[in-house]
Amino acid sequence: QVQVVESGGGLVQAGGSLRLSCQASGRTFSTYTVGWFRQAPGKEREFVTRIKWSDSTYYADSVKGRFTISRDNAKNTVYLQMNSLKPEDTAVYYCAAGARAYYSRTYTTPGEYDYWGQGTQVTVSS
Repeated sequence: QVQVVESGGGLVQAGGSLRLSCQASGRTFSTYTVGWFRQAPGKEREFVTRIKWSDSTYYADSVKGRFTISRDNAKNTVYLQMNSLKPEDTAVYYCAAGARAYYSRTYTTPGEYDYWGQGTQVTVSS
């Protein structure tokens, strides 16, 4: 069983920055695809970004140019650097890990991931 733990959420003013961390257990972390999703009150969970085992990254249009995902396999950790935050970025942010490398998957939908963290709250005030 892979454990996924997010950290780094908090309250920030619009235009500010936060860095989220996602640590996942497992000796084969370098083969995982790790994604970030978010869910605002009353809305469905939406894709934010993901990084594959190959370091290939993909972003939702709403965060492109503002958010950056990266990974440190030595620390079993993926980071989400969020800059120029907007009030509409307010949500619970979830990290998810796909433990097997499926080349046909886009890893942009929740069902493509195997393990999920509990989420971390990000609140952006105007």
